[in-house]
Amino acid sequence: METQLTPGANVKKLRKDRGLSQLQLARKANISVSLLSKIEVGDRTLTPSAAASLGRAMGVTMAEVQGRAPIAHDEEAVIADLRKAIRDFDLPRVKPPTLGEIHAELERVDQLRDTAKITKLMPMLPLLLKKATSLAHAENSEESWAALADVYGSVYWMAARHRWMDLAELAVSRQRWAAGQKHNPLSEAVAARDRAGTYLNFGDCEGGLMVVERAISRAERALSGEERDIAVGLLNLRGMTLAGRLPDDKEARREANRHIQSARHASQPFTNDFKVHGLTFGPRNTFVHNLATLTDLGRPKKALGLTDDLETATSGLPPLRIAHTYIAAARAQLDVGDVSASLDSLYRAWNTAPQLARLNPMWQEVLRVIDSTHKRANPQLAVLRQASGIED
Repeated sequence: METQLTPGANVKKLRKDRGLSQLQLARKANISVSLLSKIEVGDRTLTPSAAASLGRAMGVTMAEVQGRAPIAHDEEAVIADLRKAIRDFDLPRVKPPTLGEIHAELERVDQLRDTAKITKLMPMLPLLLKKATSLAHAENSEESWAALADVYGSVYWMAARHRWMDLAELAVSRQRWAAGQKHNPLSEAVAARDRAGTYLNFGDCEGGLMVVERAISRAERALSGEERDIAVGLLNLRGMTLAGRLPDDKEARREANRHIQSARHASQPFTNDFKVHGLTFGPRNTFVHNLATLTDLGRPKKALGLTDDLETATSGLPPLRIAHTYIAAARAQLDVGDVSASLDSLYRAWNTAPQLARLNPMWQEVLRVIDSTHKRANPQLAVLRQASGIED
């Protein structure tokens, strides 16, 4: 199994590569030397906000601070084929399939995303993208262009999980282009949501919020009824995540609370969560985002107080969203000093979606801190440490 540095350990490597002392980097990043030292040795987690600040100080992206996932040998040809398919965005190269065939393949893509079977998803994407491209150019309908946009959205999702941000940005630009070929405000809102995600991945939360606010205004003008609630709700879910990581604490709380309330309002008409353009929306996924955002805001007790039963609160959600919930809970539990509960949440996240956990920087960081500061004979810790494929 190929190993990779944890995000905190990667900070130390990047700093040393640039010939910076801890004091120099801490001053440039406007964080304390004590915090930087603890992040590097594994006594504190590298939060997204700290990663963004350190990235700006070193002239790299937040994704580079957290560390790109290595490309496995058997993935190199797939990624090369995927890049070629993206390059051929206006050059149909294969016989166009039917719209029904594309929709069937997109359903399979959704299943693989929902279960975080990333190694099975990745090989599907190049040929599916070629097919969807040919269909959109041949049929030139709202449905075919929306389907192509959805394929690009899945390419973005896959690339962003690995922090391959050049590929993620390219996929999002093509997604926005495809969504705009025919009048389809809901597809355009989803594309804007993913575009804002690239700002999140780069640590530019202010820019991402600008994208979200403009997209919400467009959706409110162009849509009505359930479609309006869905578009506005999805955008507010992205907005609360971005807002929760703003550098100014007061502004972060104000903006995050606004997006939390708006997302809750948009999800109220729906009893159950459902899929739309590859994404999950509804009251339970809104809860998941709320919990994670409160943790980002430094309010772990309030986050954990949202429910006393995570299993019930996430009932009906796909494994992907359940795993994200337990990762956020693990961070909050560690922040309040409940190491045993935090480790249990990490274990639940791993058992639910191991491929996602292994790629998730916060899962890696919480595991590293527990391993560094609470070394003990613990079967769960030993299993996770060995299975994670990460090193200090």
